Formats: sequence, C-alpha cells, structure tokens
Amino acid sequence: MAEKEFCFKTLLLFVSRIFHRRLLKNTHFQQRSNRDCYSNALNIKIQKYPSLILKSESESEFSSQTLIFDVEGALLKPSSLFHYFMLVAFEAGGLVRALVLLLLYPIIWLVNEDIGMNIMVFVCFFGIKKDNFRVGRSVLPKFVLEDVGYEGFEVLMRYGKKVGVSELPRVMIEAFLRDYLEVDFVVGKELKVFHGYFVGLMEDATKTSLNLQAMFGEEKMNSKEVVGFGSFHKSLEHHYFSQCKEIYLVNETEKKKWKNLPREKYPKPLVFHDGRLAFKPTPISTLVMFIWIPFGIFLFTFRFLIGISLPYSINTPILAFSGMRLKQSKPIPTPKKIENQKGVLYVSNHRTLMDPIYVSGGLRKQLTAMIYSLSKACEIVAPIKTVRLTRDRETDAEMMEKMLKQGDVAVCPEGTTCREPYLLRFSPLFAEVSDEIIPVAIHVEGVIGRALGFECTNLTRKHKYLMLAGNEGFVGKSKSSNNSS
Repeated sequence: MAEKEFCFKTLLLFVSRIFHRRLLKNTHFQQRSNRDCYSNALNIKIQKYPSLILKSESESEFSSQTLIFDVEGALLKPSSLFHYFMLVAFEAGGLVRALVLLLLYPIIWLVNEDIGMNIMVFVCFFGIKKDNFRVGRSVLPKFVLEDVGYEGFEVLMRYGKKVGVSELPRVMIEAFLRDYLEVDFVVGKELKVFHGYFVGLMEDATKTSLNLQAMFGEEKMNSKEVVGFGSFHKSLEHHYFSQCKEIYLVNETEKKKWKNLPREKYPKPLVFHDGRLAFKPTPISTLVMFIWIPFGIFLFTFRFLIGISLPYSINTPILAFSGMRLKQSKPIPTPKKIENQKGVLYVSNHRTLMDPIYVSGGLRKQLTAMIYSLSKACEIVAPIKTVRLTRDRETDAEMMEKMLKQGDVAVCPEGTTCREPYLLRFSPLFAEVSDEIIPVAIHVEGVIGRALGFECTNLTRKHKYLMLAGNEGFVGKSKSSNNSS
C-alpha cells in the first residue's frame, strides 16, 4: 500500500512540475525574445507595436522599405498551431493519422514548443509523398486567412518588400503567403525527403537559410531600410531579424483586440477551396467529430434507407425529424405540360454533390441528375437516378437530349463544386438542349448571383484544378477531347 502511495505521489509531482513549466513558458519566451534581439545586434532599436502604427512616413517611403515579419507572432491571432497540423493530418494522411495526432495532443500541450512541433511534424508528414502534397495550396489558405488579424495585415500591406518568417514547415505556409498576401519571400522549416517521401523530420535551419542580399540583391539591400515586426510572446532568434534597423513587437493583450481580416479586404479573393473539413479542427471540435462519427454513420444509413424506400409524401417529414432542413424562399414554378414536350431542365449552382438531391426533395418528385466526375460509390448510394457527363460537348448534348425525353433533369453548369460565395462561369450547354428551363437558385448566372448574394466570375473548372492541383483535372483523356469540352 505504501509503495502504491509513493508511486502516486511521484507521478503527481512529475505532472505538477510539467504544468508549472508550461505556465511559466510564456514569461520565459517574452524575456528571451528581447534578450535574443539585443544579443544578435546591439544597434537594433526595439519598439512597441503602437509606435509602428503611428509612424508618419509617406506611402512612397513605406513602399521603399523591407518588412521582415514573424508570421505566427505578428500576423495570425491564434497562439496554437495545432489545427493547421490537424488539417494536414486529416486531409493528406486520413482519419487514422488524425486520430493519432488527437491522442497525442495532451503530450504536445505539456512539452515545450520545439518538441511539440517535432511531434506534430512527424505524425503529419511521415510517409507522405512530396509530389502529392497539395494541402498547403488547396486547404490551408482558407483557414489561415480566417486567422489573420486585420491590424497586423494593415502593417504588412504598407511595405514594398515583405519577408515572412514562420515556425511552420514551408510547404504548409508558402502558398498562402505568396498567393494571398503577396509576400515576396517565405522562410520556413524545410522537411527531409527520402526517395520522394517526407520522413517526418526537419532540416537544420542553417542549411536552408539565405541572407537578404541573396534574396534582393546587394544593390537593392543597400538602398532599403529593413524593419522587423514580431511578438513579445515569441523569440526572435532567427538571424534575419538581426539585419533589421528597427524591430516592433506586439504583445498578446493587443493581439486579442485585433479584428479578423474581412473577406472584402483579401488582396486576392478566396474562390477555390478543397478539403473535407468544413470547420476549424481545434482539439475540442476534433474530439467532437470523432465522437460523432459512429452516430453519423447510423444517421446516414437511416436517411439513405428512408430516402430510397418511401415516397416523398412520407419520407420528407421523417427526414425533417432526423435533422435535415431545406429552406425554400418561394415555390418553384411548375410549367404546364404540353403533349410531346421534352422534360424540364432544372439549373442549380453547385456547392456539394447533394445539390441535385435537395432539388429533387424540394420538387418532391424524381428526376435525373447529370453530374461530372461521379464515382461508382456515389451512383450506388444516390437516392435519385444519376448520369455521368463526359465533358465532350457533342456526347453530353446527345445524352442530355436523351434524358430529357425520358423526364426532368437537374444539372449544375458550373461543372465543379464551388464552396465559397462565388459562381463559376456557366457552361452554355444547358441552354442549348431544352426549350423549358426552370432556375432553381438563379435564372442565368447573373440572376443566380443576385439571388444568393454571390459574386459571379469568369473562372471555370480548369482554373480551379490548375490552382489547387497543378493540372486541368482530366484523367485518361486525350488533349483534343479536353479542348472540346
């Protein structure tokens, strides 16, 4: 009994020391930050963030200066980076890898930041093929943009040349900084690669560093003043900050007062976004997701069986009771049937693969959904008839004519999903094959945009895949057929 009591007290003492060290870590980093800055270069002038806002230089003087900023300390509001790594683990590695990362979170929280970062990098990247890693471009920008502080963003946009220094691996943050914030150079941690696969380890920072002269050229650096922007909470031990004439630091109290960057202030609109998670995967929300998964599987099975086995007059109230909702602003007009007339073509914007099913539910009648890139699994579980389009104009036109002769058809002429409040350019094919067109959420693209409050664009499926995947999204098709579609 005495041995058990001794073991328990020893474990309790060990845990309490770890918690104590964790609580003191913020103070330690704040003190170390200033000490490192002064030790690296004694002529650096350290100032507080408000004095940076009050600087009275003209816009031309700001545009001639170079800003070196700490991405996590001076731009992003959250202090934790866990949800970014959870996105990588889930989207690039799968459900099991995400679960492993979640189970390791208590250890990540207890240990110091360097060890925690190494753990997250190893879990997320070990065994991932380098050439297939697209999460940094296709998933992370949406979530990182939502974490940008408006005040820090305003500082960033005042300067001509911008260098972002990040604690994150460069493959996670570079695409966001370059594509959406117009940052000229990104300094992040490099990952070790073996035979084209990440091994989950980071390279020594000294092996991958470049000096500012190598970035901008000797002549440009001599004619520009270099300013640093960081945080009291984080150490500025990176050698880039030793080349600054002045460094401005923001504290956590000031950052908590920052506003989130409004969507209309994005330097580049966020139109394309991929990924399966529609929420920020913080530890709590990720835990809730894993708890919900068994219930979600049961609910999906229940709704699927009800949807395919019962008529609309019966399954609609049952599905509504199970939590499904369909908001209909006004009744969808029903055209008068004329003898020998073809079916009605229902046109919809395209947020998810569920859109045609909701159209069918709103009309309370069966119709045929014509969709691109439909998998066999989706065809099997779909409660309505589905037909795959080929992206060949003549073939698809003939198929649509055939389906319209058999009944009503639903089509999403954007050609691919768009989850943000934008409409991609509509294919004119849908307007060429039917005399009677009923718009589900819009008439043509302009009407649909006004009805939903979405912005219309000239972007297409091709633009989406070029940006997110680096290709045009065609698999196993000839170049000629690609051009014809």
